[in-house]
Amino acid sequence: MTEHRDFLAIPDFSTDELEGLLRLARRMQRGEYRARPLEGMAFAMLFMKSSTRTRVSFEVGAWQLGAHPIFLTPRDVQLGRGEAVNDTARVLDRMVDGMMIRTFAHADVEEFARYSAVPVINGLTDLQHPCQILADLLTVQQHLGTLRRKRVAWIGDGNNMANSWCDAALMLDFDLVLACPAGYDPDPAILARAQATGRVTLVRDPRAAAEGADVVTTDVWASMGQEEEQAVRAVSFREFRVDEALMARARPEAIFLHCLPAHRGEEVTPGVIDGPRSRVWDEAENRLHVQKAIMAVLIGGERLD
Repeated sequence: MTEHRDFLAIPDFSTDELEGLLRLARRMQRGEYRARPLEGMAFAMLFMKSSTRTRVSFEVGAWQLGAHPIFLTPRDVQLGRGEAVNDTARVLDRMVDGMMIRTFAHADVEEFARYSAVPVINGLTDLQHPCQILADLLTVQQHLGTLRRKRVAWIGDGNNMANSWCDAALMLDFDLVLACPAGYDPDPAILARAQATGRVTLVRDPRAAAEGADVVTTDVWASMGQEEEQAVRAVSFREFRVDEALMARARPEAIFLHCLPAHRGEEVTPGVIDGPRSRVWDEAENRLHVQKAIMAVLIGGERLD
């Protein structure tokens, strides 16, 4: 197999490379990048989980960089009929120049990458959501100027977003306070690795997490595939709603982030997500810019400054 590089989790890039990716994404955001490094290439997008933001941002981004994006669901490929992951990877890599996969098990993305001779990008798994976190980091830079020494408060489930926030805090210079109900902590190995930096703290009181925060961020209480847990989670998370009182504990210039889709009235009140501190729409747009940067570097050979 030809040697290639993948993006499955935040630590797949070094700190310098992550900062370079964000600089490139900012150039793209400002309209300063006009190159088409994927001209004449094909980019496969495999969706085992449906999506709005992931599909549109990757499809538009690949097209803007010059590639032909190919949208695939379980109905379009033989994975839906039981074909082995590694067989699908070895077929697709003969025909495309890069792949994005959005699926359930993180092991499936790892297997794709192991057997593919072209770059594989993680569009989301149950364990990690690295592209979204890069979009969040870009949004913080856009509105607060820098990530350095900022305090990020994660409120809610220790899910794939929380795991990727832990990875980002491991690699970059900001503080992360996670407020999760007991029994809903991030992945133990990912959390322990991040806590070893001294910049990541886990608490049970969302008010303590939000105190003095520069960024307050959350996600739905029950992610895709956890719908049967909705009633139980609603009880466990009832004190973890981001409302105006919680935001009042953050710094005056603090911003609110949410990866979307949001359930207004559950994990966040309408007054917060639609309020003056909310930056969720910039955050959603920034998926396009960071993913273009990732594709340009991994598939198009763009150099990071």
